[in-house]
Amino acid sequence: MRAVIQRAKEAKVTVDGETVGAIDAGLVVLLGVTHEDTEDDAAYLAEKIAHLRIFEDEDGKMNRSLLDVGGAVLSVSQFTLYGDCRKGRRPNFMAAAKPDHALPLYEAFNAALRERGVHVETGVFGAMMDVSLTNDGPVTLIIDSSEKPGNR
Repeated sequence: MRAVIQRAKEAKVTVDGETVGAIDAGLVVLLGVTHEDTEDDAAYLAEKIAHLRIFEDEDGKMNRSLLDVGGAVLSVSQFTLYGDCRKGRRPNFMAAAKPDHALPLYEAFNAALRERGVHVETGVFGAMMDVSLTNDGPVTLIIDSSEKPGNR
């Protein structure tokens, strides 16, 4: 499971011109799922993201977590995070999980964040979405559950 996280001052996602999710300060999380991912991967990413110290303290150092600052998450499913661009000019998405596998894990990730006390807004799984945000920093990081200690 792969997440691109961006610290945001505000963000929203719209489908067909209608806002379906919006947050004030917090994180935008673009989440991709691959075939081997499990609920353990979802829980790992949720734990990591909720506690990652990427918000500034009073000294301007990144010492505070999403939970510390009371931030929210705008979670958007993003199968294109598993696009392979090594050959040719058209990405290959064979590594991205099919919806019947990816949707339950996307929902498990969002539930795991909520269980940790994070307010979560979402896009619409599988829909064409417009995501807008005001980047804060900018701070953008990539976390991949396949890189967690002791994994695969």
